[in-house]
Amino acid sequence: MGTQQRWVAAQPAAVWAVLADGWSYAGFVVGATHVRAVDPQWPAPGARLLPTVGAWPLQREGETRCEEVEAPHRLVMTARGWPLGEARVVFALEPCDGGTLVSLSEAPVAGPGALLPGPLSGAAIDARNREVLARLEALALRRPA
Repeated sequence: MGTQQRWVAAQPAAVWAVLADGWSYAGFVVGATHVRAVDPQWPAPGARLLPTVGAWPLQREGETRCEEVEAPHRLVMTARGWPLGEARVVFALEPCDGGTLVSLSEAPVAGPGALLPGPLSGAAIDARNREVLARLEALALRRPA
C-alpha cells in the first residue's frame, strides 16, 4: 500500500469537513468527474457515494463505500471503478504545526489493478494521490472556519 503525505495549512476540522461531504468527492478525487448520489449517512460505515469516473466517452459508474470512520481523524473506504477494479483507500488526519498532516494510502484489492506488479501500480497511484492531496488542500482552505 503506497502512502502519500501532505501538510495542509488548514485545521483538521476543515479537512475533515471536505472528506465528510460526499458531494465534494469529485472535487478532490482524480478520475471522478461528478457524484451521482450520496447516502445521507455518509461517512458512516456502510454508507455509499456514487461517483462517475473516467473521461467521456469512456465514463463508468463507480461506487465508494465507507468501511471505517473515526471522525475527525480517519476514513477508510473501498472505491470501485470497474473495469480497473477496487482499492482500499485510507485518509488519516493529524494536527501538526498549526495545520494538518494528511496521509493518504491506497492499495488495489480486486480486479486488474490488483494484478499489476507493486512498483508499476505504486508509481501510478502515488502520482495520482499527490494530486488528490493537493486538491483536498485547496478545498479545505476554501472552507469557512
